[in-house]
Amino acid sequence: MKKFEPAVFIPAAVLIFAGVAYAVLAGDQAEALFGDLRTLITVNAGWVYSVGVGIFLVAAVIVALSDWGRIKLGPDDSEPEYGFLGWFAMLFSAGMGIGLMFFAVAEPLTHFVTPPNGDPETVAAAEQAMVLTFFHWGVHAWAVYAIVGLSLAYFAFRHNLPLTIRSALYPLIGERIYGPIGHAVDVVAILGTLFGVATSLGYGVSQINAGLNSLFGLPISPPVQVGLIVLITALATTSVLAGLDAGIKRLSELNLFLAIGLMIFVFIAGPTLFLIGAYVQNIGDYVDQLALLTFNVDAYGDGVWVNDWTLFYWGWWISWSPFVGMFIARISRGRTIREFILGVLFGPTLFTFLWMTIYGNTALLQAVGGTAEPLLQLVRDGDTPLVLFTFLESLPFSAITSVLAIILVTTFFVTSSDSGSLVKATLASGGDLTPPLWQRFFWAVLEGVVAAVLLLTGGLAALQSATIAAALPFTFVIFLAFIGLMRAWSMETARRAGVKSAPQLPVEGAAVPWRTRLKLMFSTPKPDDVRAWMKEFVEPAFQEVIPEMEHQGLSAQMEWSEDRDRVWLTIQHGDQPDFIYGVELKSYDEAPAPGASPSQQNSRGEVFLTEGGQHYCIYGYSKMQVIRDVIRHYERHRQWIHHLVNVN
Repeated sequence: MKKFEPAVFIPAAVLIFAGVAYAVLAGDQAEALFGDLRTLITVNAGWVYSVGVGIFLVAAVIVALSDWGRIKLGPDDSEPEYGFLGWFAMLFSAGMGIGLMFFAVAEPLTHFVTPPNGDPETVAAAEQAMVLTFFHWGVHAWAVYAIVGLSLAYFAFRHNLPLTIRSALYPLIGERIYGPIGHAVDVVAILGTLFGVATSLGYGVSQINAGLNSLFGLPISPPVQVGLIVLITALATTSVLAGLDAGIKRLSELNLFLAIGLMIFVFIAGPTLFLIGAYVQNIGDYVDQLALLTFNVDAYGDGVWVNDWTLFYWGWWISWSPFVGMFIARISRGRTIREFILGVLFGPTLFTFLWMTIYGNTALLQAVGGTAEPLLQLVRDGDTPLVLFTFLESLPFSAITSVLAIILVTTFFVTSSDSGSLVKATLASGGDLTPPLWQRFFWAVLEGVVAAVLLLTGGLAALQSATIAAALPFTFVIFLAFIGLMRAWSMETARRAGVKSAPQLPVEGAAVPWRTRLKLMFSTPKPDDVRAWMKEFVEPAFQEVIPEMEHQGLSAQMEWSEDRDRVWLTIQHGDQPDFIYGVELKSYDEAPAPGASPSQQNSRGEVFLTEGGQHYCIYGYSKMQVIRDVIRHYERHRQWIHHLVNVN
């Protein structure tokens, strides 16, 4: 595996510097341009986001419940690289941990103050606010991550392709993933990852700054926020240089423990019994309205609320999916597809719902009761960074919990930054799972520099709009990746069926030399040839088996079809299912033999059992080989009967 891919690293770095330069130098013009582009996309093609995330969710659930769910992300004997706790902590911290700190109180209150439907600041508005918050932070986001992550993990760990976005397209474009198309896909993934994390970092430090201002009077100003970016970048650089196990994993577990601790405190200090009931009802309301909300694009309205909220979120999750999907793929080697999808979909989602209920419903109860005017005023004024800390002031020990909240916001940012840096370094090193330290250092520092520069120059809004607008073409990339994934699974299913059904050629007493057998595999016998073989070898084999079965106290008989194209042996087992082994003449238009005419028919003597055809041919077997194949299947039949008897 390469340690450096110049065709990806150099264009990505150049485009990043160019994009930042444009956002800085063009200023308001850049913000207006990208803002108009985002509006144009959400207004005219927003339905693509809604349909896309809906399809991804349905597809993920169907795949998890299908036979494909048994396939492992790695060799069949592989085991998960990380335990469930460490795995969950890392995917949760990278996926949306920081967003929960920022929006857990602010979003429910915002929908309460300005609901899309109904009267504001009512009980109905509060109930609607939680459903909408669940909708934006629920399974749809994780379905996008799951599809992208699954595509990458499957091809990387099961087919030894590079752990890069390009590998998801291998079934569609083959070896061309190693050329310009593949390079371009990975460059776009790096741009989306860096700009997405950088803009989140730039906005997120405003919440840390607000918390420090509330606690210690630290002024809210760009220089302070740049200093915070430097601190977070230094911590993230240290973590990413320490590696996945020593750095990111441990910090993610610390995040999870701190988050659970703070959540439990709010749960106990708040309206505990009310929150238990609210959690149950919120999930019920969410499930009840899931389909309606999924495909609601407000076609009969002005679409403003849907564009500003739902489509914004869908674009944001899709734009983050290369980063989060690749990271959760990196930590999921050895898990089955079913474990992966169900774990990614429902583990973080249920925890997120619990988090949102405890914080959001506690704040909403205060608002409905008329004791949350300071919070509501912050929401009306758009002063979102202060909402969480003002909320904590309404509970006991607010000084302690506010400090803990600041620490959590910081560590969540660090884990997002260091996992993003690891992803970019992996992409720029051709998919190497342990990219060189200098690359990890470069991307971690560049992330902080971009965030600081854009924060000082006011270019964050422009870059955020550009990132969300870029989600539209990447939606189609995800569609293509999933199509490629299904094609690969279909091929694997066919291979497994072939391996399972293909008989083991008996060796003792074999009457057909291996060269003769190989020649038969490439032959194209005519129907009369197969019928003659069935009469000469299959019928005598059955006739020799019948007296032996009768000697064992069983009733056995052989039958021919009227057209003489089928012959089968039946061994009766009384109250238990009978055993049937037969051979059937089948003809196909294909010409599998090299050089054969496409119109030439190929006849086969295929085996069928009680449950139906087995899709393999035994034409050319000797009598002894046919007998041994009968006994092989009969042993499986008796094992099945043994299982039925013992289970019942």
